Amino acid sequence: MKFLRKLLVLLFVLACTIGGSSLAQAQTPQMSGAIGPSAQTQTQAPEQQPLDTPRVKSDVVVPEVPAEMETRNLGWMRISYPPAVRERIEPVIAGAEHVKESLSARFGQPVLSNVEVRIARSWEEMATLAPAVAPPPRYASGVAYSPLHLVLVTLVAPRTYEAVNLEETVRHELSHIALSDAVGEEHLPRWFQEGVAIHESGELGMTRASDLSQASLWGTLIPLSDLDRFPADGYAVSVAYAESGDFVRFLMREEDAPRFLRLVQRVRDGQRFEAAIADAYGSDMRKLEYQWKQDVSRRYSFWPSLLTGSFLWVLVVVALSWGYIKRRRRQKQIMARWAKEEAYEDALIAARRAVLEQEAPAHVQVVTLPVVQHEGRTHTLH
Repeated sequence: MKFLRKLLVLLFVLACTIGGSSLAQAQTPQMSGAIGPSAQTQTQAPEQQPLDTPRVKSDVVVPEVPAEMETRNLGWMRISYPPAVRERIEPVIAGAEHVKESLSARFGQPVLSNVEVRIARSWEEMATLAPAVAPPPRYASGVAYSPLHLVLVTLVAPRTYEAVNLEETVRHELSHIALSDAVGEEHLPRWFQEGVAIHESGELGMTRASDLSQASLWGTLIPLSDLDRFPADGYAVSVAYAESGDFVRFLMREEDAPRFLRLVQRVRDGQRFEAAIADAYGSDMRKLEYQWKQDVSRRYSFWPSLLTGSFLWVLVVVALSWGYIKRRRRQKQIMARWAKEEAYEDALIAARRAVLEQEAPAHVQVVTLPVVQHEGRTHTLH
């Protein structure tokens, strides 16, 4: 019992150690943003970092849609795709109108008109559908060309070959275009662009929560001022996306919805983002970031991180160990009860033998019934 208790303590210490060391490890996060929520990245040099929607001019030549692809026209959006994957496209088409209405309401003005969405079977096919002067990044599963109102998405993530969540990815890329429609060509911080798209697509909720929870717990949140150029380290990129999405959520809280609309309008009118957010929220970025961090510390604890990643197996081992302890305890209780019962029976037999020996004449031999032991219990033979 003492050994098992020590084992449980050791496992909890190990869990904490894993949690801390995981922050220092370069992981392969699921990337989102203009490159789509299912894309993956390794540690990259600064020039290879995930880009915002590619900067292209509106007069860039876009390849024609191949004749073998099927096209559906929804009025404000045309979506082209291989006929063989029609079933995967249907949910995107069914929810498209809701996406447009939701984003128009979010930005307080009509957005998303004359949009073209092209669905490819692979990254290689997606690249043939893109402008030759601006191919999608090699790690991208989705990309948005805002000036062209063009969205490209691959059905299979190029690095992992996993199926892309098509609805989330398309909504993510449409959010980029909608934001561009809402503010025009005005500059926006990288974290704000990605944060809007992440928040609106609702992608990877538990993964983002775990990343944010661990970063908050271990004090490794990245200053927002550093997020206009995302970090090169794999795990830091994941934290950067999680922070961007959550800070935008903080700005979009129900009580702050009018302020967010004012922010968008001020940027559209030509005001610099930093001045626009200070005027709209009555607080500068430094104070808003402090308030957001306080909000994060209240909302997130270590539980999300315990439910994902390296901690999960530790919890399983702890649960199994606790079950073993309880089972051993029950077995000991049963054995103790059996020992008492056997001692009681032995005492009765000994008492009867003593009485018979005292009462019987000297020339009479006392015969006692034979007994046997079976499975740890005494049985009298009749």
